[in-house]
Amino acid sequence: MPTPLISSRRLRRPLVACAAVGAALVAALPASAAQAAPQAASAPAASAAPAAPQAVWAAGTRAYLVITAPGDTSAVRGAVTANGGTVFAHYDAIGVIVAHATSSSFAGTMRGVSGVQQVGATRTSDVPADAYNPALPAAPSQSPTSLTESNRWDMTQIKADKAWAVSTGSASVKVGVLDTGVDDLHQDIAPNFNAADSVSCAYGRPDTRTGAWRDIGDHGTHVAGTIAAARNGKGVVGVAPGVRISSVRIAEPDTSMFFAENTICGFMWAGDHGFRVTNNSYYTDPWMFNCPDNADQAAIIEGVKRAQQYAEGKGSLQVAAAGNSNYDLANKRTDRSSPNDSTPVTRTITNACIDIPTELPGVVTVAATGNGNVKASYSNYGRDIIDVAAPGGDGAYGVYSTLPGGRYGNMNGTSMASPHVAGVAALMVSTDPAATPAELRARLAAQANDTACPSDSRCTGTTANNAFFGEGQVDALKAVGGTPPPGRYFENTADVAINDNATAESPITVTGLTGNAPAALVVGVDIKHTYRGDLVLSLVAPDGTVYLLEDFPDGDSADNVVKTYTVNASSEVAAGTWKLRVRDSAAQDTGRIDAWNLTF
Repeated sequence: MPTPLISSRRLRRPLVACAAVGAALVAALPASAAQAAPQAASAPAASAAPAAPQAVWAAGTRAYLVITAPGDTSAVRGAVTANGGTVFAHYDAIGVIVAHATSSSFAGTMRGVSGVQQVGATRTSDVPADAYNPALPAAPSQSPTSLTESNRWDMTQIKADKAWAVSTGSASVKVGVLDTGVDDLHQDIAPNFNAADSVSCAYGRPDTRTGAWRDIGDHGTHVAGTIAAARNGKGVVGVAPGVRISSVRIAEPDTSMFFAENTICGFMWAGDHGFRVTNNSYYTDPWMFNCPDNADQAAIIEGVKRAQQYAEGKGSLQVAAAGNSNYDLANKRTDRSSPNDSTPVTRTITNACIDIPTELPGVVTVAATGNGNVKASYSNYGRDIIDVAAPGGDGAYGVYSTLPGGRYGNMNGTSMASPHVAGVAALMVSTDPAATPAELRARLAAQANDTACPSDSRCTGTTANNAFFGEGQVDALKAVGGTPPPGRYFENTADVAINDNATAESPITVTGLTGNAPAALVVGVDIKHTYRGDLVLSLVAPDGTVYLLEDFPDGDSADNVVKTYTVNASSEVAAGTWKLRVRDSAAQDTGRIDAWNLTF
């Protein structure tokens, strides 16, 4: 399989996805993507009630956030119109108005209006004409898959495969994917998709037309699969395969950018529609960092912060990717990539400048690990900035998930790490529906497995909390209560060497069960080996019956076997000693059985 590449930092995503099931390599994700959002109507607690659009789009139209006191914004809205602008959307519950204007003096004029607290341009480019008559994303044709579910390295690393024996999550828990959209027709997404609460927030106001939420790229669909791909025997399984996914498309077509008004809309929608968790794998364009000493960027900070606080006040926890620039967020000095919607300039910045939404108060900031407890090479870091870490992939070990059209593929990035944490948080909510966002943040920190710094001077702090991993790597099994239910799950973690041209066996003694094993006995295997084409894997039942799990092709030069197999063992008595048998049929390459398990 081709090696997945790292995302552009803007979208926190990979540039290449490796499509499976006979599809060709999927390359060239949209050039950009980032964070953004708006909210509410004239009633203080209602969801967005956008104003009527201006009749005709005009060249030179720019977007602005006009910020006033929460409540009735009608007076300031009147001032927008009186000063040559148009009210595109307004979120009275947080005192944020999205205004459009063609005059370069609009912001300065509005800053002098009574009741106006801040005004800021959200772009350095024109608002697209599409904003006034948005095209619906196409519904992708679907390709059925012959792939069956298997244990993936990222899921075993956070013990999601063990957590499923306890809980797969509750269908009453809604998770919002604020991203490029989601392919709701995908065979692994459709069973858990919540169309009723899905929307497009591109341009800064809700578009509830059927399909407006669909993916304009493939990033959002990949994220959604990591969170909650169905446990249906096909393709992949998400961290919380029992919860419901809602798509909030905040990326704009053509550019795949996430401007502030889009993010505001997304957070307001999340709060008003009962999303318990949202995933945010982007930063708010066009500024990689927004600085409070710049009037435009200060308004962006305030508007998005208010929307995040509104969503949190409604019970929603925001989880966000830390970014893919290998940048120390606790030691900011330079930004060379902003603004990304026109001509970037090199500017000097300080720690007062923040990456939105990941550095907003209350947002869980997620760093990425590779296969193992190692920092992903691209992942941003920062002492007292990173909250937790999760698998994001690195090099040949990508995160495998859903892609539009029924496809699957690998991506690397903190974009891929964040949905693992969102899924773990969703499992927590499923276990304790009354948990508040503050309690969920505390529990995410408490359940994370401490991960020590490597020999790298950039990683400051302690094993319990440091710049690379924060509080540590999340643990789905702890999130659902710590251990699988007794009598159903059995594991052997003792290492057994696999020598050249030899057979190795690892036993598990099953007790406390009566009757026969199930027709779908789950066998989880974790084998470290430098050439798996040498291997033949079998399950040996207590009576000596041998069930072939897999005979790898001689030419399969990949390392390791981390998979789940399903065996019809219904003719076997469950109690007794079962064995994993691994035969090495060639010379030169060796390994070990690292661990394996049975779930009855």
